[in-house]
Amino acid sequence: MARPLLPLGSVIATVGFMGAFTLPFLTLFLSTAVGADPARTALYLFLVPLAGIALATMLGRWSDRPGRRRPALLLPVLAGAAGYAAFAVVRDFWLLLAVAVTVVAASGAAFPQSFAFARAVLDGQGSTRTPAVMNVLRMLVSVAWVAGPPVAAVTLAALDFTGFYLVVAAGYVVAALILVTRVAEPPPRPEPADPDAPDGAAPGATLWLAAAAFFLIQAAAGLNILAMPLYLTADLHGSVHDAGWVLALCALLEIPLMLGMGALTARIPVRHLVVAGTGVGVGYFVLVAVAQSTWHVMAAQVLNACFIAASAGLGISYVQDLLPGAPGRATTTFANTHRLSGMLAGPLLSLSQHLGYRSAYAAGALLCGGGLLLLLAVPAGAGPVRTATGAAARSGP
Repeated sequence: MARPLLPLGSVIATVGFMGAFTLPFLTLFLSTAVGADPARTALYLFLVPLAGIALATMLGRWSDRPGRRRPALLLPVLAGAAGYAAFAVVRDFWLLLAVAVTVVAASGAAFPQSFAFARAVLDGQGSTRTPAVMNVLRMLVSVAWVAGPPVAAVTLAALDFTGFYLVVAAGYVVAALILVTRVAEPPPRPEPADPDAPDGAAPGATLWLAAAAFFLIQAAAGLNILAMPLYLTADLHGSVHDAGWVLALCALLEIPLMLGMGALTARIPVRHLVVAGTGVGVGYFVLVAVAQSTWHVMAAQVLNACFIAASAGLGISYVQDLLPGAPGRATTTFANTHRLSGMLAGPLLSLSQHLGYRSAYAAGALLCGGGLLLLLAVPAGAGPVRTATGAAARSGP
């Protein structure tokens, strides 16, 4: 199992690191290097995620056809190399937007396709520890976000945006080379012993119910990140450095918690862990909403890390389990909820600027609570259920 997954993990880590490079400095690039005003920046931030959702959805469906798993991952990685190479030289806003809604938006499909590839490898080898392995791979993205932004800041200071985006393009080229030279098409998923047996796929309505749940959950998580610096400085009279420490602490705590939750999947069904983690998330938002000091928020990051480890880590396996045999479509559905959630988190943050930033965390508690209710409404027998030994088994209705 390690032979195909080690190079794939390298691809995931590289792509995650490039995402941690680019996203924190995107608005700075648009405003300073490109000269975009707030209206054009808002247009960019609205259109590019929409284009990414459309392109990733089409690629996700295409990737589930036989023999297309590796090409479906290689295409967005190559798109990232081409798109960010263009970012290094293009400074006209409308031309940059055209690049962004095509090749750069397509590069966003590398995340769901890499995890769909991993799921196909694990299914093809009959793994009984799929959620644990998937959580380890998702942990690589968290590690990238711990190290990526500081390294990106140093790179930007040394090279300006031209050199900065050439480094990003080179990172995607490295990922593409790993895919071409070290990663083979995964084996086909084993057929069930009884060809007439159901494959455990959840009805379409159940999949959309789960997707709606993760949309609300990830909107809450996104709102937390957006509001944290403003809440700590304006309401709790902390500093920007405090906000940096809080976010870094959460990212660090996520790493061991993802490993721990992955290990727990050998004994506890993934659905139970995701539901419990979302419940912890509701508690986190309530505690932060009533916090009176920065250290209260710092201490609450243990709960936040549990929430993220369950929803962002195990959430991938949970949605994939609802649609066995189509990991491309399932993982893309999960990833699209993250992109859509940002469109809700932004307006809620703007509203909190008028109501006070505590209201952002009250809204986060409501969003997370709504996601929890939707998760509880998903039928417990939908998709495969992990047994105490971690094997996939068909559950009854």
